[in-house]
Amino acid sequence: QVQLVESGGGLVQAGGSLRLSCAASRNIFSFNAMGWYRQAPGKQRELVATITSGGMTNYADSVKGRFAISRVNAKNTVYLQMNSLKPEDTAVYYCNAVQTQLYWGRGTQVTVSS
Repeated sequence: QVQLVESGGGLVQAGGSLRLSCAASRNIFSFNAMGWYRQAPGKQRELVATITSGGMTNYADSVKGRFAISRVNAKNTVYLQMNSLKPEDTAVYYCNAVQTQLYWGRGTQVTVSS
């Protein structure tokens, strides 16, 4: 069983930055891809960013140029650097990993005040 634990969320003013971390319980190189998703109150969960085992990245249009996903295999950790945060970025952010099945973390709350 794989465990993913997110951290780094919090309350920040608009224009500020946060860095989220997702620590996996095993070697992340074994995953085909890992990603960050978010879910705002009353909305569906949506893709934020993904990164493959080869390092290819993909971003939602709403975060391009502001967010950056990265991975450090030696630490079994994936990061999401979030800059120029906006109130509409407020959500619970979830980490996931894809191999033969999909794994999810429990999420970390990000709140951006105006």
